[in-house]
Amino acid sequence: MYFLKTQGTDKIPDYVQIRDDRFVLLAHFKTSNPENQIKRFGLEKYEKEIQNLIETAPFGILYEL
Repeated sequence: MYFLKTQGTDKIPDYVQIRDDRFVLLAHFKTSNPENQIKRFGLEKYEKEIQNLIETAPFGILYEL
């Protein structure tokens, strides 16, 4: 599973992409309210790691969860 944070613009917010091992998009959500989306997509197992990456990871770098 992979994590990617994408930077928005003035009108478009920052987003997170979660992709599986075949790089299929599993989840795409705003960085501003990830808790609900993590539960919605069944990613509770990775919640702390995703939260940490949202806060610390630079934009455009792919991370393996």
